[in-house]
Parts: sequence; C-alpha cells; structure tokens
Amino acid sequence: MDTAWKILVVDDREDNLFAVESVLRHVGRPVICARSGDEALKTVMRGGIAVIVLDVIMPQMDGLEVLAYLKKLDHTRDLPVILMTGLGRDDDLAARAYHLGVADFLVKPVDPWAVRAKVRVLADLYADNQNLRRRLDAAQSSGAFPEPRVPVQRDGPDDHGRVVNAAE
Repeated sequence: MDTAWKILVVDDREDNLFAVESVLRHVGRPVICARSGDEALKTVMRGGIAVIVLDVIMPQMDGLEVLAYLKKLDHTRDLPVILMTGLGRDDDLAARAYHLGVADFLVKPVDPWAVRAKVRVLADLYADNQNLRRRLDAAQSSGAFPEPRVPVQRDGPDDHGRVVNAAE
C-alpha cells in the first residue's frame, strides 16, 4: 500500500472531526482535517488526497457545493468522496449527492467498522489507479508500446476451411 496518499476529513465541528479522525486513524494512511469547504478545496488542490470524508452541512460552502466543484475539474473528477450527514435520512439529499457523483452517502450515527472499510477500499483503489496511470503515461512517452498491428487478410482458407478472398 502506498501510504503517501492521504485521507481528508472535512467538517466545521471540531467534535465531529475528532470522532471521524479517530475512526480512520486505523486505516493505515495519514488523516488530515479541514474545517470548511474552502479549506478542503485548497487542501485537495495541493494533491496527495486519496479519499474525502465530507460533512454535508457547513457554513459558506456546503458539502454538495464542494462535491460539485471537485467533479467539474479534470484532475479531481475521479477522487472518491463520501458524504456524511447528521440530518437523518433524506432521500432527496441522497439523490442529489449521487447525481453529483458521490461514492457513498452515510447518515450519522455511522458504524465505525463500515466507515473504516469503505474509506480503506476507496483510498486503495484510487491510489492504485493513479499509480497505474503514471506508469502507463511513462511507458507511452518512452515508446514502450508499439503501434497496434492490424491483422492482414489473405486469400485462402479461413479457420473453418472455407475459401475466402481478401478483396471481397
């Protein structure tokens, strides 16, 4: 596991940050915290984030606005975001979140084991995907991949013994 990739927890309430950070401390990746949507966006733009756990209700910029902004940018579009809310079940809110591209939508109180497992899987998948993209880009720019070959049709029998004419 590439532990250079971090988990970002975003909430305007210090007690919620502490609780979620405590749960995620055991995932095996560094956990950093942001106290606002604006601070979260600045942190993400610096790079190195593998997954975001984001509160929905925050002053100035709420979680849905942060999510919408991240999904508009090419370099953050694939970044997995888990939205959490303490408002209780709200199907309209969940539908809006999923429409924007959220990876998961959780209602507090949450099961710490489930949150930990979801964050671990999403972070690992994102980090692996980014590492594969870098390797592919490096291989393509070094010329390691030859041009694809196009099969040549020849006159003669095909795999089933039928005579074919390549000109047809």
